[in-house]
Amino acid sequence: MKMRSFPSPSYAQLQRQTKWIKWFMRTYWIVIAVHFAAQLLSFLLLPYPSDAHNFYYYILLYPTILMSAVTVLAQYIQHVSVKYSFYALFIAGTIISMYIIHLNMDIRIIPATILLPIVASTVFFRINLTLFTAGLQIIAFGILYKWDHLFRLYLNDFDLIAIPIFIIICTLVASIIIISGRELVNDLEATMIAKQELIAQNTMMSKLAKTDALTSLFNHISFHEFYEKALVHAEKGTPFHLALIDIDNFKKINDTYGHRTGDIVLSKVAQLIRDNMSPADIAARYGGEEFAVLLFEQTFEEAYKLMENMRKKIAQTSHEELGNRSVTVSIGLKSYSPNDTKVSLFEDVDALLYAAKRSSKNKTVTPFHPAQY
Repeated sequence: MKMRSFPSPSYAQLQRQTKWIKWFMRTYWIVIAVHFAAQLLSFLLLPYPSDAHNFYYYILLYPTILMSAVTVLAQYIQHVSVKYSFYALFIAGTIISMYIIHLNMDIRIIPATILLPIVASTVFFRINLTLFTAGLQIIAFGILYKWDHLFRLYLNDFDLIAIPIFIIICTLVASIIIISGRELVNDLEATMIAKQELIAQNTMMSKLAKTDALTSLFNHISFHEFYEKALVHAEKGTPFHLALIDIDNFKKINDTYGHRTGDIVLSKVAQLIRDNMSPADIAARYGGEEFAVLLFEQTFEEAYKLMENMRKKIAQTSHEELGNRSVTVSIGLKSYSPNDTKVSLFEDVDALLYAAKRSSKNKTVTPFHPAQY
């Protein structure tokens, strides 16, 4: 069976792994402290096969100092080189486990601590680290067996076979856990990506549902949603202005140049409206060649000046599709007043728009700037 390969860890993964390394380093200190306390209490409270000098020097202080030095060195490597911190971590753990086994080999379960670094390596989900750690444990077992005569004394022939087999089995199990874990992570990442894509699609669909496909302005339905919200805020003291814009003689453009050209003109006029309004304002294609604009955060005179500037810009823009001719627009504009309702305000502005169209067009008509017939 072909083993699945995994990409190298990312920077974010290395950051998380560095956090775990620090936790393991703290655990080493806890293990050293607990071992120190256990040895001392055993000597003080239980029959102990050693005199005070040998105990304090060879069993308590010297091993504790050596294990502490190894841990400090591993922490220093972790601080100066993240790349080698994993190896320093497991080498230090192997040395600490060797000393604990050496000092407590009369406890039958103690040799099993040689498996703990392999199990711990699974936290990092890196098979190369697990294999490296397994190799360290085999080397550690060989060192203990060759140079520690007391270790050999407590082992029987079965142990010589069982311990290496347990190391191999533990390594295989750890590798399976890592592969399974990595596949689970990949599945979760795939699920997250799919979820993000779905959110993006929903966002796009929501945007499409709220905007007009031709002009990219808000559509008729969206305008009424914003209009109703504007009325609610206006009743609480935040007034606004409503403008309706209609392209003059648009039917003639469609009849003369075709609907495709009419669509291009509509799109260009919508762009001019968008480019010449305040970022706080909302523009929508209300229907056909008619646009609606909600104006906020400005006085009526400022709103009138903005709409007049917009009207002039549209009139000054030539269209290649119309033989470099321009189009004009008529505009009705009115501010919200406390007596207005949704229907009455819209009808008033609509009436102002048609007054502009009946009086030679290409003008902005308001209650303060009436049409001149």
